[in-house]
Amino acid sequence: MSDFALEFLDVSCVFKARDATVGRYTALADTTLRVKAGEFVSVVGPTGCGKSTLLNIGAGLLAPSSGQVRVFGQPLAGINSRAGYMFQSDALMPWRSALDNVMLGLQYRGVPALQARTQAQEWLQRVGLSEFGERYPHQLSGGMRKRTALAQVLALDPDIILMDEPFSALDVQTRQLMEDEVLELWAAKRKAVLFITHDLDEAIAMSDRVVVLSAGPATHPLGEFAVHLPRPRHVAEVRTEPRFVELHTQIWSVLRDEVLKGYAQQLKKAA
Repeated sequence: MSDFALEFLDVSCVFKARDATVGRYTALADTTLRVKAGEFVSVVGPTGCGKSTLLNIGAGLLAPSSGQVRVFGQPLAGINSRAGYMFQSDALMPWRSALDNVMLGLQYRGVPALQARTQAQEWLQRVGLSEFGERYPHQLSGGMRKRTALAQVLALDPDIILMDEPFSALDVQTRQLMEDEVLELWAAKRKAVLFITHDLDEAIAMSDRVVVLSAGPATHPLGEFAVHLPRPRHVAEVRTEPRFVELHTQIWSVLRDEVLKGYAQQLKKAA
C-alpha cells in the first residue's frame, strides 16, 4: 500500500468562461501535492485562488483537465469513496433531525437502520450532542450544527477527511472549541486530513504541514512548511509558542504578496 493517502500529481483544472470573449480560465496549474496516511495538511492561499477546486478534485466531484489523482496509490475514477467531505456551509437537511442527518450517509451505504441509528447516536455523544439528537438544524446553534456535520462525516469512518473552511462562520470562542475537538477526534484514529482555511493561525495550530498556494489564475503551490510543534495541542495555547510565532512569520512572508495580488484582482473584477 502507498504511504500516501491522497496525491495530486501535476494536476491542472481549466474552466470555460461564461463570457465567450474571455475564453478559458485556468484555476489550477501543474499542482503536485501529497498527503500521507495519518497526516494533517492545511492549505492556505488568497481568496479565489482555487483551494476549494483542489478539494473538489480530491473528492472526485470535479475531474482535473490534466494530471492524475491517486488514492492510496490507485488512480481516482469518479467519487472518492474513501473520503469524507465537510463543507464550508451547513450540508444538513433541514427536515431531518440531527440524529437522522448523521444516519443519512450510513443508510446510503446500506447499513441497516437499527445499526445506523446506534452508530449515529455514538457519534453524537462523541461530539457532545447526545441530548440534542431529536432537534432539527434550525433549533441548533452554529457550533452545534458544525458538530452534527462533523459527526455525519466521521460516522462513515473515512480514510481521508476533506474539510473546506468548516469553522469560518463561527465566533472565535466556538471556533477554538471546534478546532480542539477536531484535533482530539483526529488523534484517536489519525486519518489523513486535507484542510482548507483562510486563517493562517488555524492552519499552523492544527497541522503537521502547511501548503501555501499562489494567487490565481493558474494557482500552484509556492511552498510548504513542516509544523514541528508537540501534540496534543490546544489551539489557543500553542499560539504563544516561540516556534509558532517563527512559523507564522516565515509563512506570512510568502503568503502576504499573494494575498495582495488576490485582493488587487478582486478589486479589478469589481471595477
